[in-house]
Amino acid sequence: MQMIPLGKSGISTSVVALGTWGIGGWMWGGAEERDSISAIHSALDHGINLIDTAPLYGFGYSEEVVGKALLGRRDKAVLATKCGIWWEREPKPEGEGEIHVYSTEKSLGTAENYEWILYRYLRPDSIRAELERSLKLLQTDYVDLYQVHCQDVTSSIAETMETLLKLKEEGKIRAIGVSNVTPEQLAEYQKTGYVDVLQERFSLVDREVQTSGMAKTVQENEMNLLSYAPLAHGLLTGNLSPDETFPEGDFRSMDPRFAPDAIQRVNEKLEQMHSLTVKYGLSMAQLVIAWTFSTGPKTNVLCGARTAKHAAENALAGSVRLAADDLNFIDSLFGAR
Repeated sequence: MQMIPLGKSGISTSVVALGTWGIGGWMWGGAEERDSISAIHSALDHGINLIDTAPLYGFGYSEEVVGKALLGRRDKAVLATKCGIWWEREPKPEGEGEIHVYSTEKSLGTAENYEWILYRYLRPDSIRAELERSLKLLQTDYVDLYQVHCQDVTSSIAETMETLLKLKEEGKIRAIGVSNVTPEQLAEYQKTGYVDVLQERFSLVDREVQTSGMAKTVQENEMNLLSYAPLAHGLLTGNLSPDETFPEGDFRSMDPRFAPDAIQRVNEKLEQMHSLTVKYGLSMAQLVIAWTFSTGPKTNVLCGARTAKHAAENALAGSVRLAADDLNFIDSLFGAR
């Protein structure tokens, strides 16, 4: 497993990281707790040390499972969680956060049919409250990487960053990250303090972090790009067929990217990469993971896993780095960097 520094924190992280949205179940159909814990243990055993979760993933359930899995192994993990998405049964007063989505316990809801209203909410007191709740669920007294999950236009970025810096001074967090930001918002954070990590959607079919210039900002400032959805929720594995069906509660059943013709088009491009899977001795999914972290010197790739076997397979991708010619060939299929 290749290791890279995490921002300027002094923390060493694996290029392949474990994402736990699926473990939480929300929008993913759920997973057995024992399988999730085995997946986390397998990730650690195969060299993955960066584990990323969030309160939103199952409304605390993902953090709870991660906490159970890390009992006795906390020192082996670089633990990352998030703040900034708050859920309420009733609407909040106007100006107190902004509505993110409506939700049921398992998936997305509507304004007419919901159990929770999810708000983007980043007031200093709520950030501290979220962290304390996360620490309790994770059964730890510090978080290695604390990230702003989504941005809230009703809160001040300067105040948000000042709160994170104070938490760092207090020893409750060791590094600071931001996610789902615009280039302008990232610049606002940088005015107040150092950002160790930018977590953004980045894959062969999601290149906005490159086209927006944020990937360049990351490299210039010695930050890490923490890529989420690198396999586009299974679309880039080559394992989905055009007639794929998804279980109840799985958001892919409503996503046009997973329509039969869309899956077929992606599969045709992936088939042209088959020779590279042979060259590197990787599966298609592993090759795509390796492509993702090979695009930059400090890129970590979040990969979900529901079983021990899946976690071990993801970890194998961290042993190689693709040559420049191969990166260029893949870009010719999916779009230039």
